[in-house]
Amino acid sequence: MQQEEISLQSLTTNEAVHVGYSDSDIVIVDSIQKFALVSEAHVQMGAIAICTSGRVQGLMNGQAIELRQNQVAVIPANMVINDLMISPDFNMKAMFFTNQILQSFLHEKMSIWNEVMYIQRLHVISLSDEDMRFYTHFYDMLSMCFEKDADTPFRTDVILSLVRCAMLGLCGAMKQQLTNEVHTQPNAKSSNSHFQRFLNLLHSSEVKHRTVESYANELCISPKYLSVICKKQSGKTANEWITEQVTEDIRYYLRQTDYSIKQICDLLGFPNPSFFGKYVKGHFGMTPMQFREKCL
Repeated sequence: MQQEEISLQSLTTNEAVHVGYSDSDIVIVDSIQKFALVSEAHVQMGAIAICTSGRVQGLMNGQAIELRQNQVAVIPANMVINDLMISPDFNMKAMFFTNQILQSFLHEKMSIWNEVMYIQRLHVISLSDEDMRFYTHFYDMLSMCFEKDADTPFRTDVILSLVRCAMLGLCGAMKQQLTNEVHTQPNAKSSNSHFQRFLNLLHSSEVKHRTVESYANELCISPKYLSVICKKQSGKTANEWITEQVTEDIRYYLRQTDYSIKQICDLLGFPNPSFFGKYVKGHFGMTPMQFREKCL
């Protein structure tokens, strides 16, 4: 069976998909035609799908998942979806996004997202009627923005602001559901526990630019074991997790603050501005000052 690759580019170039909005980091879709015809797909980016009617069930990385009306499926990147069964009255709205924009939107609240996705593996969130009205109003406002001409001043900024607000609201719903769920697992595997401790340590550290060995030492495990459990639990190595967090901190301080390059370098634990500049150039393709000026 041929597996279909679903990426931001494939979504925007496929005529069977009705795209409300797209840029290099986000695609918002309000048609299910594409997914009703897919027997197996590798979804390369993260996705949020709100079921507005009917239901769908299938397998996600081999685990059964079912989505009903007034439920949201929250799916991390690089998932294989197959064996879909869709009811005739099923309908949904979905957003696909890169990890970069997710980090930018949630920033310090990424710890909630990561716990839901990778620790508790809670991929379906139930919404109350009030929550559904909340997100329906957001989508109505987004639809009005979609209809405006592309050259309307600040159109993209308004759309991204609305999307960020909606995702923050969803993050709050995730936190609430985590609080309501019973997650007392005395027999939880030690690998899961170590992974959770690693994420907590990473998110709480002011200086994240450290070696895998440094984090492993604090957790009293070997660097190799830390990387193995990270890969097993999330599909990403420990070093990839560290790099993601460091680059997002850099992006935040360069875009959202007036700190000097030297101050940011010191805050993030880089040995000197020269090393910091090389790191930024290597990950962003430009110097810190060029990146800051681009965002103005």
